[in-house]
Amino acid sequence: MKDLRYIGIDDTDNLETRGTGFRARQLIELLQDYKLATGIAVTRHQLLVDERVPYTSHNSSACIVVKCHDQVSDDQLMDFCRGFLLDIAAEGSDVGLCLAAHDQAREAMRFGLRAKIELVQQDEAHALARNAGIRLEGLTGTHQGVIGSLSAVGLHVHGNDGRYLWPRDIREYAGQIVAMQFLKNNLGIDRITLLDGKEVDDESARINLGDWPRTVRIDHHAVLLVEPYHVQHKYKVLEKTVIKTVRP
Repeated sequence: MKDLRYIGIDDTDNLETRGTGFRARQLIELLQDYKLATGIAVTRHQLLVDERVPYTSHNSSACIVVKCHDQVSDDQLMDFCRGFLLDIAAEGSDVGLCLAAHDQAREAMRFGLRAKIELVQQDEAHALARNAGIRLEGLTGTHQGVIGSLSAVGLHVHGNDGRYLWPRDIREYAGQIVAMQFLKNNLGIDRITLLDGKEVDDESARINLGDWPRTVRIDHHAVLLVEPYHVQHKYKVLEKTVIKTVRP
């Protein structure tokens, strides 16, 4: 855990541009391309939807998890992420950037959970970051994105929030029927379970991935939610609307 870094980003977009999730996937790929870090995951986290909260479309933020390469400092990582975000920031955006080590990120868990259900303020975010040694910056606009970026880091480390946006290879298999063993061995899936949490333990099972295959973060694992489906295969990924009730 010591060499993992959690990068939170929020409010990079406007209604005419690609969303923060897309930018998070771009950033993790660039960190690998420039040999700064190895990508582990990107997760999307839903925060409070309320007319008092300014947001572009859904008020979600993203956490990027990487394993730093030797000799790469947190300052270098922060500089690279800052440069990328300033380069792609949409007009009118309020970009926030957060960088934390594992123990630091744990200090942001309660803040992230609060940001899902109540109004929180920038000064609270900055005070928490200072006390925990977390790097937190507002880069554009009103700097409101510091709230979402800090929350994303805390919620990912909490382990029971969010959907996975990367690795995203599973989306390429939408509509296909795939062996469970292949999914677990090749597509970044830790567990395959029913909605009630019961794990599918038949390695020979075939799974219809449906139109919207997404993994969700449960107990620190990437989990694919399925239901029994006895038509040429044994299981089918739950419908999009159901997955979104589990992880909005």
